[in-house]
Amino acid sequence: MGIYQAVFGGSMLKEPLDFGLLKTDFHSHLIPGIDDGAKSMVDALGLIRQFSELGFRKLITTPHIQDEFYKNTPEIILAGLDQVKTAVKETGIGIEIEAAAEYLLDDGFAQKLKNKELLTFSGKYILVELSYFSPHPNLLSFIFELQIEGYKVILAHPERYSYWFNEMKKFVELKNRGVMFQLNTVSLSGHYGKDVKKLAEKFIDLGLYEFVGSDMHNQHYMDSFSKARYEKSMKKLMDSGKLKNNQL
Repeated sequence: MGIYQAVFGGSMLKEPLDFGLLKTDFHSHLIPGIDDGAKSMVDALGLIRQFSELGFRKLITTPHIQDEFYKNTPEIILAGLDQVKTAVKETGIGIEIEAAAEYLLDDGFAQKLKNKELLTFSGKYILVELSYFSPHPNLLSFIFELQIEGYKVILAHPERYSYWFNEMKKFVELKNRGVMFQLNTVSLSGHYGKDVKKLAEKFIDLGLYEFVGSDMHNQHYMDSFSKARYEKSMKKLMDSGKLKNNQL
């Protein structure tokens, strides 16, 4: 850890956490060339191998589906998954890999829901994200409609929505509506800055997270992901008994 430990030593563990205890990582971008994640199969396999070396037994990768930028479909994602699974098998990496999606709650989401085109995992878990500029005006309606249809809604990286940093009541309202929260593990290593790290730690203290995910995109993310193994706040979360990753 070197300089990182010297600078952040007060909040650091002496020995890294065993991420293998989580068993499953979900929320990642490992299918090459279809979003802002892995650029090539070589890149994807390099990241997948590192997950295996960290002790993970299963990956649920979740490419973006957005109405404007990443117009992926279940067919595109599942075809890409087949290619990744073939490459993983050929290279002998001992890890299971599945795919779902990370859905942006945007103008096009209502039609996807109506058409029942949604990719889920481990039953009817669905991963959704909000715009980083402002939440969609139909946010609460989207959540209600998903739940009526039996979906179990997981909100990706709530600690990153800066427009709510001073409005904790917004997060509490979502929790009261049965929305589960997923921490981006890299938030704890300062990947997105001090404010995001601070809010993530606050959410841990309040017991608001049910899941952690890597949001893996590239080697830079993997480096931050590995650093998070030394964070005391990550240990607190893993020791809390609240995480459900190993049930996926």
